[in-house]
Amino acid sequence: MTRRAVRIGNCSGFYGDRIAAAREMVEGGPLDVLTGDYLAELTMLILWKARQKDPDAGYARTFLTQMEQVLGTCLDRGIRVVSNAGGLNPAGLAGKLGELAAKLGLVPKIAYVEGDDLAGRIDELIAAGHPLSNMDTGQPLAEAGVKPVSANAYLGGWGIAEALAAGADLVVCPRVTDASLVVGPAAWWHGWRRTDFDALAGAVAAGHVIECGPQATGGNYSWLHEITDRRYPGFPIAEVEADGSSVITKHPGTGGLVSPGTVTAQLLYEIAEPAYVNPDVVARFDTVALTQDGADRVRISGTRGSAPPDRLKVAVNYLGGYRNTMTLVLTGLDIEEKAAWAEQELFEILGGKDSFAETDVRLIRFDHEDAPGNEQATAQLRVTVKDPDPRKVGRRFSNATMELALGGYAGFHTTTPPGAESAYGVYWPASVPAGLVEHSVVLPDGTRKVIAHGPSGEVPVPVAHPVAAPVAGPVRRAPLGRVCAARSGDKGGNANVGLWTRDERSFAWLRGYLTVGRFRELLPEAAQLPVRRFELPNLNALNFVVVGILGSGVAASTRPDPQAKGLGEYLRSRSVAIPADLLGEG
Repeated sequence: MTRRAVRIGNCSGFYGDRIAAAREMVEGGPLDVLTGDYLAELTMLILWKARQKDPDAGYARTFLTQMEQVLGTCLDRGIRVVSNAGGLNPAGLAGKLGELAAKLGLVPKIAYVEGDDLAGRIDELIAAGHPLSNMDTGQPLAEAGVKPVSANAYLGGWGIAEALAAGADLVVCPRVTDASLVVGPAAWWHGWRRTDFDALAGAVAAGHVIECGPQATGGNYSWLHEITDRRYPGFPIAEVEADGSSVITKHPGTGGLVSPGTVTAQLLYEIAEPAYVNPDVVARFDTVALTQDGADRVRISGTRGSAPPDRLKVAVNYLGGYRNTMTLVLTGLDIEEKAAWAEQELFEILGGKDSFAETDVRLIRFDHEDAPGNEQATAQLRVTVKDPDPRKVGRRFSNATMELALGGYAGFHTTTPPGAESAYGVYWPASVPAGLVEHSVVLPDGTRKVIAHGPSGEVPVPVAHPVAAPVAGPVRRAPLGRVCAARSGDKGGNANVGLWTRDERSFAWLRGYLTVGRFRELLPEAAQLPVRRFELPNLNALNFVVVGILGSGVAASTRPDPQAKGLGEYLRSRSVAIPADLLGEG
């Protein structure tokens, strides 16, 4: 018999998210499964650093705090808990959860997933002919001359499903894909097979929507006027049906909004091709259909899937060196001349730019002519230096900026006092044959079970769509965001910008107008970078991927917005020629 939809709620979108969310989700209404996503690419490096200080660390400590608040209630109500908070040490977190439960007088069944950690096998893999080449540049890892500190393959959801089938109340995961936290429970609940690709793809879509918490319920949403309930948004829930379709919703009485727009925003977040690759299935996001299914309820249906590739993505991190940043404030007249003098003086003191491995100098303009207030007359000169030698970029650098205080431009001051250097990491996306990764799960009774890899296939090629003819009629200049919303984010050194419209006519204009060439004109930073453009007509959406705009990833990026969170909103602010009738003037 077909079971009812499984009700899966998320309580975390990143390590450091709202602590109260777990309690709010458990107490706010019925749930079958509570999930939490804690692992961004940067988080693996943060957890590695924590483990250098304490070998027993390496997991998301905040998860323990959340479980202390809700574990008893979850056991009473039969709510299963599935989380990737295990990070680099899932066994360690499972042990800590056991200690916490004993302190609370509880006896949960705890399982944990392993097999993602490849850090100790790097040399072995390279020697066996698997170069761990960078997926963006093609450079083999050995040619980079670096020593990785972490390397984790992205696992799928079948280990989670196996643990739940064995009766686990809590399943602790390492680096599984974010969507696997929904795929695993849905596959267990509905008894799916490895080849139920459409159902699995639907679960991937649902998992991708709820993985970042309130970003699916009105958070980080372009069309702010649609969010009439400005309380903190409720965390999202996916009601996943037996065929993989789902309804995205939230608990009643919580803030925010669930609409086709908020769900579209999250579907476009941090993706590239419409063929969204996961270890268990390739989900075709260009087949997704969204419909309003009641107040704060949006149905996701029609998602098609196919067999995943026979390779798994691997997130590699290595230490890139040390960095330091000082920001000088410039006020009033002659901003550019003051900035040039400050840069010249500073690097004369430091022995020239060539004395550092890398320098980045940015003049950031906030100033206005005849400003009505002091702050509105200021700009900032942001100077970042990087080097393998921490002594070069430490207090030697930051103290040197202070030598300009009395011998430099008029009005000199800085946003912070001189500071010390900090280590930074570099993200290296690679892949390996899936057969080289042993995905396993330690069940509540202590037995270990190896999870076999499923069938594989070729990733579908993106569908080519003819460029639409421009919408005819009078035009006027207005911000691009008067017609479309946007959501942007980081994926290693790349950034994606998804843009979508409310209706098909606006989309017809957008897809005809916003070519790669025009995108580069609107985003000067991308002028010399590869830009990939994809269409998702079912969502009235375009997705652009700007390759290399974030350098070597968030930890190493020198951009003021290193995760490209504001990139989409910047594009929406650009003035373009828009048909007047699309602006309500026709």
